[in-house]
Amino acid sequence: MRIRYSRSEDVLLVELSDEKVDYAEEMGPIIVHFTEDGKPVILEILDASEFIAELSKAAMRAREEPIEVS
Repeated sequence: MRIRYSRSEDVLLVELSDEKVDYAEEMGPIIVHFTEDGKPVILEILDASEFIAELSKAAMRAREEPIEVS
């Protein structure tokens, strides 16, 4: 796996494999590139700085919430 970030475009690329990309689907701020048989190859996160900031905020809120044990 390789991770690359383009500051000028604010795009984070997560390369999961070296397989050939056949098609891509946009899922909100993420574009997932797939092989012909539907295996994800690349995750392209648009507006990555905003995406990571929101992810961090959500993780912090989750840590602050009490865990109920039954």
